[in-house]
Amino acid sequence: MRETSIQLAYLVATFLFVVALRSLGRPDTARRGMQLAAIGMAVAIVATLFNAHILSYEWIVVGCVVGAVAGYPLGMWVPMTAMPQRIALSHAFGALAATLVGVGEYSRGFAVGDIGRGHVVALGLEVLFGGLTVTGSLMAFGKLQEILPGRPMTFRFQHGFNLALMACAVCGLLWLIIDPTNLAVAIAMLSISLVLGVLFVLPIGGADMPVVVSLLNSYAGLAAVATGFAIDNNILIVVGALDGLSGLILSVAMSKAMNRSFSNVLFGAFGSPVASAEGAAAAGGEMTAIAAEDVALRIAYSDRAIIVPGYGLAVAQAQHQVRELADLVDKRGGDVRFAIHPVAGRMPGHMNVLLAEAGVPYDKLVEMEDINERFAETDIVLVVGANDVVNPAARTNPNSPIFGMPILKVADAKSVVVLKRGRGTGFSGVENDLFVDPKTSMLFGDAKQSLLNLVVEVKNV
Repeated sequence: MRETSIQLAYLVATFLFVVALRSLGRPDTARRGMQLAAIGMAVAIVATLFNAHILSYEWIVVGCVVGAVAGYPLGMWVPMTAMPQRIALSHAFGALAATLVGVGEYSRGFAVGDIGRGHVVALGLEVLFGGLTVTGSLMAFGKLQEILPGRPMTFRFQHGFNLALMACAVCGLLWLIIDPTNLAVAIAMLSISLVLGVLFVLPIGGADMPVVVSLLNSYAGLAAVATGFAIDNNILIVVGALDGLSGLILSVAMSKAMNRSFSNVLFGAFGSPVASAEGAAAAGGEMTAIAAEDVALRIAYSDRAIIVPGYGLAVAQAQHQVRELADLVDKRGGDVRFAIHPVAGRMPGHMNVLLAEAGVPYDKLVEMEDINERFAETDIVLVVGANDVVNPAARTNPNSPIFGMPILKVADAKSVVVLKRGRGTGFSGVENDLFVDPKTSMLFGDAKQSLLNLVVEVKNV
């Protein structure tokens, strides 16, 4: 009876997770989706606590307290601008849990001499994917937090060395299947997986972090699936499969949005200084500076305006100021929309989350496919911290590293104003032809302060 009740609770939790995942596909239902996912996780945890194999609850209580103490500030106090690195850190914790379960199960089986070949396959995959995800996610966190350099870091024969390490890990797993009690091989495989995580993210530049974070999410899901098989837990198998597959689908979609293959993202070292030099040669020209007063006049008297947010908006934490500016223009009779590129920011949906947190109505957030044809009839486009996603070189320069990438057609607008801290390149290191276009003006300075100045000037118009 107890086991039947647990499995029914797992079925309810699975249903809630599926509905939650579907709800996360739309900004206006995403909040409800997160709430359903939280309820589903609570149901799964409570059901698991009734498992007959649990002999003592002391450490479980300690774990719950520690998790709650750590999770609350991560959820409530971390600003929306830091969500990408928080997500990466969450992946690291989740994968660490799976890895520790794998290590614990193997240690228990090794101690009692009861570890079968089928069991060791699940444990091996669990440790391999889990270990890789732990260190890979920590590396991604370091790059996003700028603790580590955001540029790609490469060395000679790097790809060959990584492939050799991966081959060693696979050979170690095959060896363990043949001889499950070989402790030295098990330790070596765990060590290799941890090193692989570091080397996997090391050559990837900040411009590709959204895809990397999504892919690491997929690896964490695969580790959870392996954990489910290892400890015979159905909910882990189902939820891990949902997590892994959704992360993979999202990674593919984001690679498509950048017109790049997985292999190019993972091994291309996009954003290297070489790409920057090529871009600079192609771009040429000079940027034209503009004063806040002139920008305010343009946008205050515009009938149609589009604001393009990018990572610079998140860094400046200027989402509330950009919403206030849009509200002012709306009150003056202008039509303001926000153009959202699928890979703008440092995580999937970064701009949607940021602007929704600032109170921008969901109907103001327009996806790239729906807004691109409106740029030609737009009076002014305000680009706030975006770079590659508005670079016309993706359409016009076959020699550009981003050629073929779907972009927002900002260059088609009647006038463009770019809010930018300085004259340097963006995170990818590729020069932007839009910035030297004759119809483009540059409002230099911190984005938050520039928007505050624009708000004041528009009020005075």
